[in-house]
Amino acid sequence: MSTNNVDAKQLNSLALAYMGDAVYETYIRHHLLKLGKIRPNQLHRTATSYVSAKAQARLLHKLAEAGFFTEEEEAVIRRGRNAKSGSVPRNTDVQTYRYSTAFEALIGFLYLSGATDRMEQVIGDCIGIVDEERGE
Repeated sequence: MSTNNVDAKQLNSLALAYMGDAVYETYIRHHLLKLGKIRPNQLHRTATSYVSAKAQARLLHKLAEAGFFTEEEEAVIRRGRNAKSGSVPRNTDVQTYRYSTAFEALIGFLYLSGATDRMEQVIGDCIGIVDEERGE
């Protein structure tokens, strides 16, 4: 799919997060199928440990603490964290939700910027962290 007609730098953070959510979810679903998880109930429950707001916020913090992000990526993360969505899911607090939005905005930004290798590096590291915690 061509993303040449979208300037990721001009999109607002919530639009980036919208795209990032879909892209990240797709990578996670593919990963789970590769692991051999095929029962729908099992897939959904396992996916939550990767894609929930709590998991995304935690992964973002872990990578940030390790100095993983570039200055440009940190700027996207800040913008995403500060975006006002107007709603917060019932099962998480505002701060966690803002960091998960920042995570999704980063994935969306990398995807729409055509930085697929970097995006896959971020997602791959996140998958590795969760897999290690889950004992996969």
